[in-house]
Amino acid sequence: MEEHEFLCPHCWETISMLLDSSQSEQEYIEDCEVCCNPIQISVTFEDQNVVSFRAENIDQ
Repeated sequence: MEEHEFLCPHCWETISMLLDSSQSEQEYIEDCEVCCNPIQISVTFEDQNVVSFRAENIDQ
């Protein structure tokens, strides 16, 4: 597990999240711990290092 910080695309607060590097490509939805809005997370790992990370808002 690797800790990763990013800005919420809804409220622009810094969020810390644990990422599981056991799969090289992942995509899932997580709620912001500050504003509770859903965030589409896309992450790619190479040799257990983050090489790509996107956090996009989900229009409601």
